[in-house]
Amino acid sequence: MSKSQFLKNFRLPNVFILLIIVFISCALLICINFFTIKILSANRAYVNGESHYSKGQKDASRHLITYLYTKEPNQWKLYTEELKVPQGDGIARKTLLAVGDNKVARQGFTIGRNHKDDLDDLVWLFVNFKNISFLAKAIHEWEEGDNLIHELFVIGTQIDAKIKYDALTATDQQKFLSQISNISDKLTINERNFSNTLGEGTRKIKSLLIITNIVFILIIILSVCTYYSIMVKRLLASKKEIEIKNEDLLVVNRELDRFVYSASHDLRSPITSLKGLIEITQLEDDIDQIKDYLRLMHQSLAKQDQFINDIIDYSKNKRKQVIIEPVSLRELFEEAISQLMHIENANRITFTQEILVDQIQSDGLRLKIIISNLISNAIKYADNSKLEMFISIKTYFSDGCNKIEVADNGIGINDEFKDSIFEMYFGTNKNKGSGLGLYIVKEAVENIKGNIAVFSESTIGSKFIVTIPNSHGI
Repeated sequence: MSKSQFLKNFRLPNVFILLIIVFISCALLICINFFTIKILSANRAYVNGESHYSKGQKDASRHLITYLYTKEPNQWKLYTEELKVPQGDGIARKTLLAVGDNKVARQGFTIGRNHKDDLDDLVWLFVNFKNISFLAKAIHEWEEGDNLIHELFVIGTQIDAKIKYDALTATDQQKFLSQISNISDKLTINERNFSNTLGEGTRKIKSLLIITNIVFILIIILSVCTYYSIMVKRLLASKKEIEIKNEDLLVVNRELDRFVYSASHDLRSPITSLKGLIEITQLEDDIDQIKDYLRLMHQSLAKQDQFINDIIDYSKNKRKQVIIEPVSLRELFEEAISQLMHIENANRITFTQEILVDQIQSDGLRLKIIISNLISNAIKYADNSKLEMFISIKTYFSDGCNKIEVADNGIGINDEFKDSIFEMYFGTNKNKGSGLGLYIVKEAVENIKGNIAVFSESTIGSKFIVTIPNSHGI
């Protein structure tokens, strides 16, 4: 696999997942902070309401004691007005427990001197969190306080009745004073417990908020860092891929320049030769000499025809998609041999075939190009000095791959040329071919994920072995 293919197949984690994590974390962080602030604001409103509750109860007790000893109606009036403050909060508590948020509960909080802007927070916290431990405990303290307020109300009613009927004695005054003081002491403890419970809940919420913020901030930081790291890696991978593609493009451009230059030269050369031969033939009267000139013309045209076929094969190999399908190697060999018999001395060559593997799964076009060029080369570079010329064709299965072997006893390849025979326009004898044949073979073999090896000895012969994967993955 090439570097560019490796980079193309290499996949990094999906960055959209990280962006979703960051988005969700930010949204949750905003929601958590919003509701936490709302809870803390409601707690503050309850603490503030408790101060009005406590002040109203204490003022009511003070006015009731004054009324107990002075019997002034104004003190009774002040007592009832101040007692309405904790009583209003008590009405709100009972209503919220029974039916939830409604107009009566809000009126109760208003009577309890809570600010109108705090009503929504007071009701929201009670309705939604009344079963949470710290708030449930505070509501319990609140309920006990309301019971004590009711006791204070009953005592006030008894005092008022005795005063109005002029039945209040010094003993009654002492008894009522003791009762009022006892209730005030209990309410002081109760109110302190209520405030402490809300304070404890506020501190827990604060600690939980800090921990939650730290966790989500860490998640966001880690996600952003991971996202940044992935994007940097992708940029580096993309840069590397672009560099590789640029390198490949430079190679392709060099090959194209070389191809255009050589192709134009090789296409013009036979035409120039033909024009010269035609001019000479026109001046010649000897029939035998004219026949020689015609033979040379035919060779020139055959060379140009071969070169054009090579160009067509080159184009097909470069542009056509690889299509994997059942292919008969026997049919490809027979077709190639029959089409190449026109080459000089082809009829003197003995062809032997040992087809141990016929049907394979591969690309028919590439295999046709490979087989045709290998047999064509074996014919062109046959050793005419030998009495017996042969080309041996074998197919077999080895090491989990299909093998195609084309061997001959031709002129062979010199050692100094073996490393260059698959290069474009390389040829040991320019008159024998276009110099594209083995280059195209190499390209075609690589397109079907195979490889090609050559074994050759000068004057002895050559052997080409093409290895084709048994199962070709696309």
